[in-house]
Amino acid sequence: MKEGLTPRKLFEHLSTHIDLHWVAGTRDANRPMKKKIHWGNHATMIGHLNLIHPNSIQVIGETEWQYLEKLKKNSRQDTLDEIFIPRTSAIIISDGIDIPDDLIKYADNKRTPLLKSHLSSNDLIDSIRYYLSGLLADKIVLHGVLMEVMGTGVLITGESSVGKSELALELITRGHRLIADDAPEFTRIGPNILNGSCPEVLKDFMEVRGLGVLNIRAMYGENAIKQNKYLRLIIHMERMSIEDQQQLDRLYGNRTVRNILDVDIPQIMLPVASGRNLAVMVEAAVRNHILLEHGHDASEEFINRQSQFIK
Repeated sequence: MKEGLTPRKLFEHLSTHIDLHWVAGTRDANRPMKKKIHWGNHATMIGHLNLIHPNSIQVIGETEWQYLEKLKKNSRQDTLDEIFIPRTSAIIISDGIDIPDDLIKYADNKRTPLLKSHLSSNDLIDSIRYYLSGLLADKIVLHGVLMEVMGTGVLITGESSVGKSELALELITRGHRLIADDAPEFTRIGPNILNGSCPEVLKDFMEVRGLGVLNIRAMYGENAIKQNKYLRLIIHMERMSIEDQQQLDRLYGNRTVRNILDVDIPQIMLPVASGRNLAVMVEAAVRNHILLEHGHDASEEFINRQSQFIK
């Protein structure tokens, strides 16, 4: 979640993605705005001009502008008083409408940011909603390596020096793709969706003990890198002795659930010991996870077969 969101910060973020220009009302550009999106049943921050249920960001397009233009002087003044209220974070005039001087002065007097765009009102609202969802969503940075393995977003975790980067490097040589090494960033973009990506400063790079920092894109090509992926599985590497491994459940393995930003992500504990081909095991874990998602549980199928055999 973006803390301390203000009209100025919002404008700086949006103007890098869409056609948006600041026209008037800059004096209170740093006042706080609504900070959080409530997934599932949330009131939108932006929408077409609404006097009954005013949005935090009011968009005035061709239809709304024609309505304002038809109002008589007193009615128009009353309507503007309802629009330019403290809870209005910004007003955006869309469709490239020329903004009259009196509206500019009104915005300056009311200290309400007045913006302009040549986009249609519908396109503008859709675009801003899209970029707002990413800007306001909850975010977290986790320690580990985020990979795309067989089309599935997999986070490899474990204590320092357990071999995460070496395992990721071997997976890359087997045709899988790197998203982020060491500090992947996860954004909750839906009720049960975590989108994983790489901080700009770390893109393409991986640190491997003994080799230093490697440029994976330069070494293995464009196909070795993936920009982002939804997180579907966590592989937690843990050093274990042979004795400890013998204590593991031989039917179900060690499957748990890890909660990240109120989203439950399946987690598999992968024992690390000499002589184990961890890359093959990760591939097998992902394949089995995909089967589980489609309703095929090998452990239950095995138990049922044994029960039938006994009968």
